[in-house]
Amino acid sequence: MAQDVSVRSTGLFPALSYAEWSDSLATVHRFSQVVGKLRLAYSPRRNHWWNVPFHLSGRGITTRPMGLDPTFAVEFDYLAHRLRVDTADGRSASFGLVGHSVATFHAEVSRTLAAVGVDPSPIADARPFDLPDADRRFADDTEHAAYDPAAVYRYWQVLAQVNVVLEEFAGRFSGKTSPVHHFWHTFDVALTRFADVVVDQSATPDPVTREAYSREVVSSGFWFGDPTFPEPAFYSYTAPEPAGLADAALPAPAAWLERNGSHLAVLRYDDARAAPDPKAAVLDFLDTAYRAGAQRAGWDVDQFACVDGVTDPLIARQ
Repeated sequence: MAQDVSVRSTGLFPALSYAEWSDSLATVHRFSQVVGKLRLAYSPRRNHWWNVPFHLSGRGITTRPMGLDPTFAVEFDYLAHRLRVDTADGRSASFGLVGHSVATFHAEVSRTLAAVGVDPSPIADARPFDLPDADRRFADDTEHAAYDPAAVYRYWQVLAQVNVVLEEFAGRFSGKTSPVHHFWHTFDVALTRFADVVVDQSATPDPVTREAYSREVVSSGFWFGDPTFPEPAFYSYTAPEPAGLADAALPAPAAWLERNGSHLAVLRYDDARAAPDPKAAVLDFLDTAYRAGAQRAGWDVDQFACVDGVTDPLIARQ
């Protein structure tokens, strides 16, 4: 029987302590990168790398369908704590997530792919991206082996709720916008708004960064914490960063954080949880930070604005 850990609702924005699940987070992050490398190999390229992140399903996160022979999808089921591979012609295979190191997870992913006719060779020698152990193959990582089902379930609950709040925020912008998606690179869930202004990235050596920031953006999202900022938080940043951004007022207790030479607007998750209306507090924070960046960058904020996803002026006035 599939393992199922407390699927009862935990309310809006349940408690999430970075310290209490940091070991499981490090393992799950690397699990996601193993599957993310499959997504990178098998999906058609899209602007700003939109083809690469995960999307949410009803039980976890999914690659969405990819590949042609066969077409398949990989899903992390965080209610039953299993990884499943499904093909468009009806083949399916899965295995449990509990008890694996990154090395044994990598081996099981490869075996499961082969069982349904998918070539696992693109991940044979895959390594972490932008993590401290980037020189070590996933296949050799026996260090990261923590998987607390209750903690991972809590991560999933928070991820699912934040996803819906970001979807609502997405509906307030009528310009070019990314999907709400979960990056296996930085392990955050993000939504990015774009202006049709080309940014010269010719001096940037990293092709990932060049493609991600080839246009002016205001990016908003939520990350789960890391050793340099060990707590979950909502964030917003503008790139390129306009002059005076960090001088803009933010709704208390949000604040500007200097990180890697630029500024992030940050609302700590626990501060959002403590607000009388947590969802309203998050949306107010995201909107204020967006306006701070967009206005200073010279965007036509009024032109891009819409209400509840409606751009039809007749409906909007009703």
